[in-house]
Amino acid sequence: MDGLQQRQSNTVTAFGGQKVLKLLQLIESNHGRFKSPPIGPIGAHLQLASESWSVAVDCACGGLLDAFIVSCHKDLQVLRECAGRVYYNNLRIIVYDFTRQRLVIPDGSLPTTEHPTVLSVIQSENHTVLNVLVDQGHAERQVLVRDYEVGKSVAFDHRMRNIKEVYTSDGFRMFSRGSVQTILPPNKRPRPERWCSSPAEKIAELKNEADGIQRTISEKNAQRRKLVNDRSNLEQKIANLKRKREPEERHLMNKKVQLEDAKRATAENNRHAAVDTTELEEDIKEEKNNIEQRELSLQKTNVKLSAALREVNDRRMAFKTFMDSVNEERLHFSSANDELDLVKRKIDAAQQEKTHYEGVMTTKVLPDIKTAEAEYADLQQRRQEYFKKASIICSESDMEALSHVAGSTPEQLSAKINRLKQRFDQESRRYAESIDDLRALHDKKERKILRKQQLYAGFRVKLNCQKALDLRWKKFQRNAGLLKRQLTWLFNEHLGKKGISGFINVDYKSKILSVELTMPQDASRDTVRDTRGLSGGERSFSTLCFTLALHGMTEAPFRAMDEFDVFMDAVSRKISLDTLVDFAVAQGSQWVFITPHDISMVKPGDRVKKQQMAAPRG
Repeated sequence: MDGLQQRQSNTVTAFGGQKVLKLLQLIESNHGRFKSPPIGPIGAHLQLASESWSVAVDCACGGLLDAFIVSCHKDLQVLRECAGRVYYNNLRIIVYDFTRQRLVIPDGSLPTTEHPTVLSVIQSENHTVLNVLVDQGHAERQVLVRDYEVGKSVAFDHRMRNIKEVYTSDGFRMFSRGSVQTILPPNKRPRPERWCSSPAEKIAELKNEADGIQRTISEKNAQRRKLVNDRSNLEQKIANLKRKREPEERHLMNKKVQLEDAKRATAENNRHAAVDTTELEEDIKEEKNNIEQRELSLQKTNVKLSAALREVNDRRMAFKTFMDSVNEERLHFSSANDELDLVKRKIDAAQQEKTHYEGVMTTKVLPDIKTAEAEYADLQQRRQEYFKKASIICSESDMEALSHVAGSTPEQLSAKINRLKQRFDQESRRYAESIDDLRALHDKKERKILRKQQLYAGFRVKLNCQKALDLRWKKFQRNAGLLKRQLTWLFNEHLGKKGISGFINVDYKSKILSVELTMPQDASRDTVRDTRGLSGGERSFSTLCFTLALHGMTEAPFRAMDEFDVFMDAVSRKISLDTLVDFAVAQGSQWVFITPHDISMVKPGDRVKKQQMAAPRG
């Protein structure tokens, strides 16, 4: 209603609200900075051939109607700056050639149907606007139909060419991709009719509808107050009846006691004399009848009171559900804005870091690199000069033959030769045998040592294998215990969403895995149930939790689950769906969930896609 009231003063507000007016004023004041004046919002430059297609065209074009068109990237930056000054941060801007003539679409590229398309029901004096709708929105391939049945026939039965999507007049969207047929319902929170020719009549209609709702609420509140008063009166009557019932019951008990006493006295004094107890019995019957009538009236009152309480609780639950949906939508919008602000701050911080490191590279790193390159060139030149001088004294091939003395000075070589001569003299005096005898003895000792080394190496390999086997067995046992503990923790984490606790017992020797559960309704909290003793829904939920615990310990790029919520009630199914969706989003891999039940409670998102198959057509 607020949007329609704004449209009475200015129709442009239908495509962006008050921010668009502020942005247009700022564009007009900065017109000299633009190469060509921006065009926008696109919806303000369009007229419909018939208002009956307003909802369908709005659903087909969507956010494209709020967009602006500029002729170059410089104008885009200027327009983005102007939008930021009026806090229009999510403005969509399209760069397009203003000099391009209107696109001529050949007949072979148009849908072969008598139903209109989005392009055929809109009109505009600006060719650029129509070209953008064709290039960006594929308006020439979006077909409009009157009702749901005709839309299904056009989208799925005939398989016509050049049809991208089919929209009904009430907002249904239908399309097929290969063998998959998809039908999306209208938006739960539709925008107000942005092409309404008479906003005043629409406002009056909405006010009448709001007044009717307010009257209904007032009537329901009056009925609720009346029911509360009736309940109070009934409770008062019940209390009065209870108070009256107590003395009557006491009187009845006294009569019974007197009757028993009279019977005993008569039996003792004179067994043959007959006592007349007719009056007492009649009094007793009368009192019993009174009590039964009062109890019957009390039961009727309780039935009426229960019906009234159920109606009051139903009204409260409906109101609570409505308020919860409103709060969820509000939280969704606030979280989206917070995420957008966080992304912008990260982009600014990254830009500042880039500028900082570019400055450090220019001022510190590049000069050091150039200095090091100059020193390297100088050392390379000196090395070539020294190499030429050394080649005159000794060739490179001789030095390669004496690789162990490479890099030694003449003094070092002389000292090494003297040491070798002294050692040769010492060894000659120590061993009188000939060189051949010493060489034969050396070969014999060397073969003996080699055999011992081979024997010891074999023993060492066996010892190392035994140590490695023992170490691996200990690690395997430790990992098995940790995995069993981790599996129990994850299993309990998922079960805790319904107040259930459990334990997974894994016997590796017997190759047995058992699951034990403790239900929340067990007062002692010590009762352990095997899954075979649970109901169908509890067994399905515990099996789902066990499966998720296993998935949390494994890695796979693609997973699928089919009919995971069988035998579950509505509460368990909602908890299971929320648990599965949250787990899949946090896991990061691709999941496919298949269920024949309702999935309307699952909200689609960036990483959550819902696909609902159409009902079978007879």
